[in-house]
Amino acid sequence: MTMINRRNVLKTSGALAVGGLVSTATPAMAHSGGASGLRPGERYVDVPGGRVWVNVVGSGRRPALLVLHGGPGAGHDYLESLGDLATDRPVVFYDQLGCGRSEKPDNTALWRIDRFVAELEAVRRALNLHHFHLYGHSWGGWLAIEYLLRRPREVGAVVLASTSSSAPQFVAGTRYLRTLLPADVQRVLDEYEAKGDYTAPEYLDAVNVFYANYFCRLDPYPEALLRSAANVDGNQVYATMNGPNEFVMTGNLSSWDRTSQLPRIRKPVLLTRGRYDEFAVDSTDTLEQHLPFTERVEFPNSAHMAMWEDREDYMRTLTSFLSDWDRIR
Repeated sequence: MTMINRRNVLKTSGALAVGGLVSTATPAMAHSGGASGLRPGERYVDVPGGRVWVNVVGSGRRPALLVLHGGPGAGHDYLESLGDLATDRPVVFYDQLGCGRSEKPDNTALWRIDRFVAELEAVRRALNLHHFHLYGHSWGGWLAIEYLLRRPREVGAVVLASTSSSAPQFVAGTRYLRTLLPADVQRVLDEYEAKGDYTAPEYLDAVNVFYANYFCRLDPYPEALLRSAANVDGNQVYATMNGPNEFVMTGNLSSWDRTSQLPRIRKPVLLTRGRYDEFAVDSTDTLEQHLPFTERVEFPNSAHMAMWEDREDYMRTLTSFLSDWDRIR
């Protein structure tokens, strides 16, 4: 694997699963948002704890695809390429509470997975979605699994993208992947983590080497991905639920594990991952072994952002899978 010099990697990057963020740039937002600036398809929905921004892209008679972004706290921006699927079906994006264009309450008690499940259900009800497909990327995959274990009735097919069923397994995977980095990068990571210093410039440079290899291999990053990186930077939701970064998970998600409950999910599931994904291959193996009805696709040019890194093949794969299950409930 070709390594990227840690002094030359992008200065804005993030793990949108449960990963960290190193941000020194604040790119312009796509539009101003706010109740007075809503565009066609956009609205605000009341959810437990506040209001979230929702955008329905496209139309058609096929079941809608409801998209769950990563982070927690990244916002929908980096998944905007999934709008490619909106030629014959609605694609529903929303920013989870605490990020993006949604309200950002200063209340750490809100940042727990049960509330995010209730938020998802509130969005579904507000949009009157029945027989819809569900897409969850990274942390969004964890949220999708939680939702499917509690409220699966209206869901048709499911895409679990670059995700896992266990936080400890995810962290173990990132710890393994970093052993493949240059020795000097590993030394810096170990040194600063031993001191509990996650903000030193040298440490952030080392973390960015990991991101350049296992998060997104495009240079430059898509503008939409930079917007999500800005969303996560200093985000209270991320800090409360995850912690400093992918390697050091101290938040309330740190022990999350639903592997033993996966056989209860009786839905067709497409598992996608990039060959160089920060969710190591054993995370996908576990999902495939325990979910009853799965297909699996790996994208050869991708890390964690296959929807950008292998965009055409990714969209063809999702289109084919979802079309197969449009009429089956």
